[in-house]
Amino acid sequence: MNWERLLSAKRFGMEHYADGRSHERTEYQRDYDRLIFSSPFRRLQNKTQVFPLPGSVFVHNRLTHSLEVASVGRSLGESVARQLRSRHPASIAHFEEIGAIVSAACLAHDLGNPPFGHSGEKAISTFFSEGKGACLQAEVEAEGGRWADFTSFEGNANAIRLLMHQFRGRRKGGFAMTYSTLASIVKYPYSSELSDGKNKFGFFASEEEDYRLIADDLGITRLSDQPLRFARYPLVYLVEAADDICYQVMDIEDAHKLHLITSEKTMELFLGFFEGERRKRREQNLSLVSDLNEQIAYLRTSVIGLLVEECTSIFMANEEKILSGTFTGSLIRHLSPGAMAAYGACSEYAVRNIYRSKDVLDIELAGYRIIGFLLEVFTDAIRKPEHAYSSLLLNRIPEQYETNAPALYGKLQSLIDFVSGMTDVYALDLYRKITGMGLPVV
Repeated sequence: MNWERLLSAKRFGMEHYADGRSHERTEYQRDYDRLIFSSPFRRLQNKTQVFPLPGSVFVHNRLTHSLEVASVGRSLGESVARQLRSRHPASIAHFEEIGAIVSAACLAHDLGNPPFGHSGEKAISTFFSEGKGACLQAEVEAEGGRWADFTSFEGNANAIRLLMHQFRGRRKGGFAMTYSTLASIVKYPYSSELSDGKNKFGFFASEEEDYRLIADDLGITRLSDQPLRFARYPLVYLVEAADDICYQVMDIEDAHKLHLITSEKTMELFLGFFEGERRKRREQNLSLVSDLNEQIAYLRTSVIGLLVEECTSIFMANEEKILSGTFTGSLIRHLSPGAMAAYGACSEYAVRNIYRSKDVLDIELAGYRIIGFLLEVFTDAIRKPEHAYSSLLLNRIPEQYETNAPALYGKLQSLIDFVSGMTDVYALDLYRKITGMGLPVV
């Protein structure tokens, strides 16, 4: 792969459109702005990241998480861009745009995630693998549909669908994003047939040919045709690193605010990233302020700065492998021994003491129940649209979702589009109204 071809401002769905106007913003900045002002992005403010929403203490939701990931991604992209320009001074590639591309992709990386955090993804998958949706497998496969798209439902693949699919009444190309921004979001560039039962793949069957077109145009190495698999687009590593940095560090800070972790333990975990003089300097700086939250925020900032620095160095040290498609793992998995040990300590502590906390588990339980119920009643409705009750339910689904698609695969996809786009509050409200536990105010 080569940078000149990889960095393309061509827009999906608008390949033959020539814009003669001059713009103050670059095409990638326009991607960023288009996402910021979009309805799916605004809805992230009411989708759970990890901890229950809303609460008396502020914690991150999907929207604030995405904004912070975009900020870190921009820093990573700009740092890498400066070093690439220094290394390849004669290249005509637009290295200076990498920061904008990465930050836009970071904004979009969670757009496809359903309500109730990661439990939402599991709830959709298990409805089709273990729940009442399992009986539909034979019919979907008989029509040529890909059943693994449902049993291994993946928020990342759903984000690509949300950005690329032409929903009813919408323009061709979906969000009409640039090829480079779209490719930067595809964390697992292969079909669900290669997911091995895990929720890790990059595109549904419905978007497979569109992604093939984008990847081939950018010159991304194709590893296999059947099933389709590509090498990772290089900037995916930076988007992934920004996400890894933010969720690991910010979840620790959120847990501290919720008193799930002591101040002493939080400082111990964050200071663990530094050794020798660097640690001593941060310990001295801590004494300059007495406000505990400011101390934690200072350490969090220092940790993010260190990880950005290390991930930039790892990317540049492995540029050749990344461009040849032979680099393995994430940038985070190649940290220096000291930083890797500290990151591992944070991860291990979070799994043991945060992600299994009562409040987090309660959200997961609620997510399973609510999403499973909504999928059940609406699946019955799209299967039997002639029934009076089905008609009432289907009238609740916006017209942009094609619940009358000719094949069952398309009908189920439209239903998942509807459910996955819900906020936590909307899903709960709809659940209550359908079950009769809540009625509209008259």
